[in-house]
Amino acid sequence: MSEYSKVKVGKLKLKGEKSSHKKHKSKKRKTEEDGNETGNKRDTDTADHGGWWLCKALHEMTGSLTIQLGNAPMYVRALDSGLFTAGAPHDQGDGPSPEEVLTAVPAGDDRLAFKSGYNKYLGVDGAGRVVGRADAIGPREMWQPVFQDGKMALLGANDCFLGLDDDDNVVATSSTAGPEQMVSIRSNAIRECDRPKEVPEEERGKLKDVEKNYVKKFQKFQDKRLRINREGLGELKTARDEGCLHEALLDRRSKMKADRYCK
Repeated sequence: MSEYSKVKVGKLKLKGEKSSHKKHKSKKRKTEEDGNETGNKRDTDTADHGGWWLCKALHEMTGSLTIQLGNAPMYVRALDSGLFTAGAPHDQGDGPSPEEVLTAVPAGDDRLAFKSGYNKYLGVDGAGRVVGRADAIGPREMWQPVFQDGKMALLGANDCFLGLDDDDNVVATSSTAGPEQMVSIRSNAIRECDRPKEVPEEERGKLKDVEKNYVKKFQKFQDKRLRINREGLGELKTARDEGCLHEALLDRRSKMKADRYCK
């Protein structure tokens, strides 16, 4: 065997060069930070619109919805004449008015229909005006959300996109989707990620009751008597606020030397 074959071959390391695992760690941390930042922006956006969150896919567009026009908190508003206009801009934190709330109904694989508060479906008339006068869903009452580059437009049955005319009437007259045709659909339905986590039965009630419930659950009951820590409950309140209630309860039970999980 030659001397060259005994030499271990590896990556050439230069002076001052950092190891790769540190780079991976840095990338991972950056990914986590970016994810948190995105989540915070999403929560802020929802709060700014009174709890109405932004729909980003067709399957999310069900139930009560509102159509936001552009980036301002301004929504499509139904009139008792069956026409639609742009509602007045809302203050930050305010949601849409009742006249600006619609109901979405699936109308095919990639289309849906909207019903106004007057119980009429939104369609397009011969002049390209958006009107709500139909009692049932027909071809003119079908709308197709079109997504591109994180933005969305609504395509009507006349192959034109929803927008506003010079008098702020809601129309569908443009065959192309420019900045004036960009809309957002928002929902106030409770998402799975927003549902409150179910509180275990043992943790319902006041803190003294919570502690008693856990003592009953884990105590060995050698003498059939409950052994509860008599020290103040202030530490439990602090622990609950910090998310470590179970650890604090276990520590308190361990001091009583009566818990089958404490030595």
